[in-house]
Amino acid sequence: MFEQKEHKPSQTFPYMETLLKQQGLQLPKVGEIIKGNIITKKGNTLYIDLGNFRTGIVYGQEFYLAKEFIKSLKEQDPVSIKVLDLENEDGYVELSLAQAGLSLGWQKLAQIKDEKTTVSVKIEEANRGGLIAALEGQKAFLPVSQLSNEHYPRIEEGQKDKILEELQKLVGVDLEVRIIDVDPSTNKLIISERASQNEVMQEVLSHYKVGDVVDGEISGVTDFGAFIKFFYRGLKTGQENMPLEGLVHISELDWQLIEDPRSVAKVGDQVQAKIISIEDGRLSLSIKALKKNPWTGVEEKYKKGDVVSGKLMKFNPFGAFIKLDENIHGLAHISEFGSEKKMKELIQPETSYEFKVLSVEPKEHRMSLKFLGEKGKEEKTSQ
Repeated sequence: MFEQKEHKPSQTFPYMETLLKQQGLQLPKVGEIIKGNIITKKGNTLYIDLGNFRTGIVYGQEFYLAKEFIKSLKEQDPVSIKVLDLENEDGYVELSLAQAGLSLGWQKLAQIKDEKTTVSVKIEEANRGGLIAALEGQKAFLPVSQLSNEHYPRIEEGQKDKILEELQKLVGVDLEVRIIDVDPSTNKLIISERASQNEVMQEVLSHYKVGDVVDGEISGVTDFGAFIKFFYRGLKTGQENMPLEGLVHISELDWQLIEDPRSVAKVGDQVQAKIISIEDGRLSLSIKALKKNPWTGVEEKYKKGDVVSGKLMKFNPFGAFIKLDENIHGLAHISEFGSEKKMKELIQPETSYEFKVLSVEPKEHRMSLKFLGEKGKEEKTSQ
């Protein structure tokens, strides 16, 4: 342990302060970061020339904390130091190199944030919440939500334990990021890869509009849809073949009701898609928008009162979805059966049943059906 010396009030400062004021100078304050030049190092004490204001020393614990940096210093080297005490019992100004470096580091980080400067960091660690890197001597946290589309882990529902596995693949990788939050009081430093791409992405996306059709390749398939990657071949340097990616939500993959996106989309498939939304640097795409809407004119094929044949697609809390043809389905409400249990007893997969059309709403893509019974048998409910 290093001894803490008792500091005695100085009797010389009133004179010193007056002298400095006469020269147009001001006495530094405790906690202030000032500049000086190395005089020499003796044992565990570093002596620093503070110009018109005496000589400063870095010693004791402060010397130990900065010893690696001190090894690199030589006489006359300029340094930034933090004032800890204006005069100790030996008449020296006590200084800290380590605290000055820390303070200056946070100041630099705040400046980087304010100026929205993009910086490169190397990922050192990963955890379930995101990635950790070093920036200006501080640990910086990059949340999963702030990763670019390229690096965002696409984990299937129920497989969240694999998030860490995907993030660990980025350890050792250099990423371009921006600082989005700095708080020295809590040592909080948050960075974002997504934010670093926003300006360039916004400029690139300005060349697209809702309704445009793009040619791309399916780059990922999840429970909620498929990602399509395509390239913007701009004229500016660095934009010649910029990869862009958009999401086709499961509801936009096809007109038919889809249970699993993998049934209609596979990684590597070459597809066309229509841009249906551009928001906050994100693209929403639709594949079904480029296909003929099967509900157009459906009221000519299926009229109220018609008896039609269909098979079970799936159950939901409201009833049973019934597939009438490749793209058209209707809903037999649970009230048609009396209870969920009875519904599941009466309707089984891979069996054809007869239904009566109660209503057709083409714009809403809805059709209501009344359950009549298994095809080929007598009606189990009255029409």
